[in-house]
Amino acid sequence: MRRAGVWWLALCLLSGAVQASDKHAWTALREGRAVLLLRHATAPGTGDPANFQLNDCRTQRNLNQVGREQAQRWGQLLRSQWIEPRLLSSRWCRAQDTAREMGLGAVEALPALDSFFQTPNTAREQTAALIEQINAQPRGTPLVLVSHQVNITALTGIYPASGEGLILALPLETPARVLARVQP
Repeated sequence: MRRAGVWWLALCLLSGAVQASDKHAWTALREGRAVLLLRHATAPGTGDPANFQLNDCRTQRNLNQVGREQAQRWGQLLRSQWIEPRLLSSRWCRAQDTAREMGLGAVEALPALDSFFQTPNTAREQTAALIEQINAQPRGTPLVLVSHQVNITALTGIYPASGEGLILALPLETPARVLARVQP
């Protein structure tokens, strides 16, 4: 019984430290000193179908009901944190739909957030372009970026789950400084 109490105390202390760290990350995001980089919500499958066409969602992997619900929860979470972000997204339908399902306003396409899964040789150049474009954005407004696993891994070294978010310190650099990981 005593050992269980010690473990419980340790878990509570660890939980408090994580919450304090997360609080700092959310404050930085709210103040525009950080960005939230999300992997698009759940869209079953991997990569893109052979007949993929950027301007035709019927040829792409799309969000399923779980993915739509994940995106809606992100919107609720951001509102609960008093964050009214500018939304930038990959042009892929699953990323655009993730951003739209949050219900937080207009979504702007940013090609530097597009997936390079099919063209891995462009990873370094595209990641550099993303860093440059995000660092050139005016500070003070929270930014939420919706992208893909390969892009996030190239920037951070982290393999995020579908719908997972990373709060990254500004200015962005390689590797990005992760302030918090937020599960879907």
